[in-house]
Amino acid sequence: MRSLQEPTIRDVARAAGVSYQTVSRVINGNERVAEATRRRVQTAIGELGYRPNRAARELAGKAVRSLTVLTSDTSLYGNATALRGIEEAARTAGFAVSISVLDRHAAPDAEELRARLVRPGEPVIVIAFDAAGARALELLPADVPVTALVERPPGDDPDPRHVWLDDRLAATRATRHLLGLGHRTVHCLALPSSTARTAQRTEGWLDALREAGVDAPTPVEGGWTPRSGHLAARTLLERHPDTTAVLCGNDDLALGMLRAAREAGRRVPDELSVVGFDDTPASAYLAPALTTVRLDFEGLGRTCFGLLHRLLDPSAPGQEPCAEPELIVRESSGPGGPGTG
Repeated sequence: MRSLQEPTIRDVARAAGVSYQTVSRVINGNERVAEATRRRVQTAIGELGYRPNRAARELAGKAVRSLTVLTSDTSLYGNATALRGIEEAARTAGFAVSISVLDRHAAPDAEELRARLVRPGEPVIVIAFDAAGARALELLPADVPVTALVERPPGDDPDPRHVWLDDRLAATRATRHLLGLGHRTVHCLALPSSTARTAQRTEGWLDALREAGVDAPTPVEGGWTPRSGHLAARTLLERHPDTTAVLCGNDDLALGMLRAAREAGRRVPDELSVVGFDDTPASAYLAPALTTVRLDFEGLGRTCFGLLHRLLDPSAPGQEPCAEPELIVRESSGPGGPGTG
């Protein structure tokens, strides 16, 4: 019966009838091992399912492939889920992953970023959904191999090292959904942009209103969290008490919006429709369940790692494309009656 514990190098040595030093030489590609002995050790490794320890291999002189992920926040759903995709794809390819968290409120400089790398010139993935990540991406030294997860670029000639989800088009479709329910207009509780331009989800909301010939209300910036969303939602409802439909920049903002609506005595969806973005795990279990846009952040993380892997090794296998954004219609969006605004 096989042990429940991971086999060790000494287990392999006993199974192959050699010393553990000989097993180490085989693992590290040392040529001073007889071919018959090498085959016996390799057979034992396969039968036992032995996995060489990374640290031991590095100490023995065999470099371990590794990369650093730069991100400003590992608690946000999109960042955390993308990071999981990066880690899974990297682990499968034999890469170790380290994470370096940027200060969202302080701009880094190039020397600070270089110091964050575990090894000089180590490859980097930047999660650049916000201004801190975008700034880090801009300042990384030219000799550092890098790929990045970014907002959808506005131009027609994007950087081939960047990957993104088309959340602008997804926001357009979500806004069309609300307009199609009979709402005369849709308000926007917006995320901050990663750059000086308008955030792409806000642009998508504007696209749908222009397409429908509807004057766009002034968006209210909501930050990233339920608390900031709640404060911004209270401001929105105070300024526009006749609001009947709101597109929120993410599900956390939508959560704050639902709380503000309850405090203002606005029933969802009877008097106020709310749509979020990201499809966080809790969104289906809110009361009412949240209509939202599902985004494949995990797939995007895998795709970004695959891009970096091929940058380092053109023969590396490609990643499957991530899923397209999808509007998930639940209970928080409903019909807008005549005269609704």
